[in-house]
Amino acid sequence: MADRIEVQERWKGALQNNYGAPTISLVKGKGALVWDAQGKEYLDFLGGIATNILGHAHPNIVAAITAQVNELGHVSNLYAHPRGLELAEKLKALTGESSARIFFCNSGAEANEAAFKLSRLTGRKKVVSTIGSFHGRTMGALSLTGQIAKRDPFLPLVEGVKFIPFNDLPAAKKAINKRVAMVIVEPIQGENGVVVPDFGYLRELRELTRKHGVLLALDCVQTGMGRTGEWFGYEGEGVVPDVITLAKGLGGGLPLGAMIAIGDCANSFEPGSHGSTFGGNPMACASALAAIDVLEKENLLARIKSLELTLKLEISKSPIVQSVRGSGLLLGIVLKHAVAKDFVSQLQLAGILANATSDSVIRIAPPLIITDEQITRFLEIFRKVATTHER
Repeated sequence: MADRIEVQERWKGALQNNYGAPTISLVKGKGALVWDAQGKEYLDFLGGIATNILGHAHPNIVAAITAQVNELGHVSNLYAHPRGLELAEKLKALTGESSARIFFCNSGAEANEAAFKLSRLTGRKKVVSTIGSFHGRTMGALSLTGQIAKRDPFLPLVEGVKFIPFNDLPAAKKAINKRVAMVIVEPIQGENGVVVPDFGYLRELRELTRKHGVLLALDCVQTGMGRTGEWFGYEGEGVVPDVITLAKGLGGGLPLGAMIAIGDCANSFEPGSHGSTFGGNPMACASALAAIDVLEKENLLARIKSLELTLKLEISKSPIVQSVRGSGLLLGIVLKHAVAKDFVSQLQLAGILANATSDSVIRIAPPLIITDEQITRFLEIFRKVATTHER
């Protein structure tokens, strides 16, 4: 097996440096566990950044993909196929809206690009987004992203996007008017450190956008597919958006995104308006259907809120922790000191994979099949690492 230094050198010699050379190379996974090239075991508490909702090598997903690739692998967007139709109908049913119509793509950025294009068909050009938001790295999706460090190297971006503070209704009231085509917002700002708005925020945005005839797009890429204990992550507010964007967990580990349009805008795209060669391909759709089937049959969404309470309660007991925010199994651990990156490195050495979204916030997003024993193991290791950072 190649050692870490060899892997890093090979990476530097063949790949571009946009990620930096990784510190470990993963070669195998099973459930919530992964192993590196040296055979070391890790508990995956990041889940491919909220993507592997059923963990690794889930037998139902393996069976679904295997059967599909033996039957039909790719057909392009010129033809229908059974899995794509089934998945579109399933997502429509999950929204609870008979008017919902689905566009399939491959990623969250592509889903938000589709939403951006859809908004232009209203005849209006302005979009309102939020400071700290993350909607993707393609030029259109980046234009919607409210993070200066990610935007500035690529200016000029698409014009007409106004950024307002997240969870600030007075700012929203000033910005939203009849010249705005769309407001795009995450139910929880994931990349910004799992920032949760006040209850009622999304409902008020819905009222404001409806008043002015503005599309409300909810970017559910990280919150979607059961991660918060709800299918999309906004249902607790009792709102119906005009647009829902999905990816990450949707494909059960395979690349798959979706832009769901509801109401009048569901019929805005016409032949030639938009497309994706690989979007909604048979294998990704088969994987998605298998993942949804497991979530439903094993009633996993009902269990996620209980796990959230356990994690928040136990993690908060560490003196270094200021707070734990988030919903379901998308949580941000806010530390009292700017040691998150070192903390995550120490967790990795101890066999836990997590992510630092900033100097003081650790994000965890384990698979939704995580066991009680694995939760206990994570908490034990977290406490040990925390004691080394206490002052």
